[in-house]
Amino acid sequence: MLKHIYECLRSFRRAKWQLFVVAIFCSSFTSQGLLAKDSELPFKVGFITVGPVTDNGFNFAHNKARLYLEKEMPGQIQTTIVEKVPESAECERVLERLIGQGNKLIFTTSYGFLEPALRVASRHPDVDFMQINRFQTAPNLSTYFSHQYQPMYFAGMVAGHMTKTNKLGFVGAHPVPPLLQAVNAFTMGARSVNPKVTTQVIWINNWTDPALEADAIKSLYETHCDVIAHAQDNQNTVLPTCERLGVYSCGFYTDGHELAPKGWLTGPCLEWGPFYKKIVQSVRDGKWHAQVYTQGMEGGYIKLATFGKAVPPAVQKEVLAKVKDLEDGKFTIFAGPLKDKDGVLRYKEGEKPDVKKLGEMNFFVDGVQGTLAKK
Repeated sequence: MLKHIYECLRSFRRAKWQLFVVAIFCSSFTSQGLLAKDSELPFKVGFITVGPVTDNGFNFAHNKARLYLEKEMPGQIQTTIVEKVPESAECERVLERLIGQGNKLIFTTSYGFLEPALRVASRHPDVDFMQINRFQTAPNLSTYFSHQYQPMYFAGMVAGHMTKTNKLGFVGAHPVPPLLQAVNAFTMGARSVNPKVTTQVIWINNWTDPALEADAIKSLYETHCDVIAHAQDNQNTVLPTCERLGVYSCGFYTDGHELAPKGWLTGPCLEWGPFYKKIVQSVRDGKWHAQVYTQGMEGGYIKLATFGKAVPPAVQKEVLAKVKDLEDGKFTIFAGPLKDKDGVLRYKEGEKPDVKKLGEMNFFVDGVQGTLAKK
C-alpha cells in the first residue's frame, strides 16, 4: 500500500513538472512573437453608408478612404463595408452584425446614423464609433466634420463669374445644418464677385433620388438658372443632367469633371483617407478618446476640385488666391457681422462661430431663395 501511494505521488510530481515546462516554453515563444498575440491579429474596421459606393459622390468618397486604409496598412487591418443602410432601426441591426463579426471601430457615415449609433454604442462600450457631421458625442463615440462649406464658397466665386442670367440653382438633399452651410457659403462666394446673383434652392428630401434630382434641375433650368450646384450624395444624375441641358455645374464631395466635361466648373472634394488612417492608428495604440474632430481645407480633409475647361485662367487665379488666404488664416467665411435673408443679425461684429454653432445653422443668408423646411 505504501509503495502504491509513493508511485502516485511521484507521477503527480512528474506531471506537474511537465506542465511547468510547457508553460515556460509557451511563454518564451509568445515573448519572441512566435505565438500570435491579439495586437498582431488584423484589426477589424467597419463602415456603413446610406447609399451605394458607386455614386461618384458622398458614399464613393468614404469607400475611397476605406480602400486607402487597406493600401496603407496591409496585413494590419481588415475592413468591412455595408452599403444602402437606412437611417432607421435597420441601422442598429447592421451595426450589431458588424460588432458580432469582430469590428472594434465603426465609421457611421451619414447624418441620420447618429441616434442608432448612440444606442448601439451604449450597449458595446468596447467598440469605438466615428459619426459624421453631428456634434453629440458619447464615451465611445466621436463625431467628425469637414468644412464642406469652404470649397463651396470658392465654387460660388466661380459661379458668380460664369453666370449670364445672375440666377444660380442649388439642389439639396435635406435642409440640415451642413447643407445650409453649403448653400449659404456658395451664395456668399458668388455675391462677393457679383452682387446681383441669387440662388434658388430646391430640396429633394432624400440623399439620393435620381428622378427627383433630374426634375429639380429641369425646373431650375426653366427658371433661367444657368449654373447649378448641388449637395446630393449621388453625382451620377445631377452632373450629366446639367450637361445635357447645357448649363454649368458645380459638384459636391468628389471631383466630377468626367461626368460633365463641358459644363463642369469645380466643387468640394473630400479626402478622408489620411484622417481615417490617423483614427485607426490611435485606436490600435490606445490613444483614441471621444471628441469632436473638425478641420477644413487648411488640414486637408477637403479640397477644391479641379477647375473645368470653361473657367478662365484669370478667374482660377483669383479663386486660388482667396483659397490661400483661407488656408493662411487671413480669411474666414462665416464671420460677423452676418445677417440672414430677413435682416436678422446672426453673428455679431468680430464673431467667428465655432463648429458647434455652425452645426446649429438654421437660416439662409441674403440672396438665397427657397424654404428652410422639408416639404
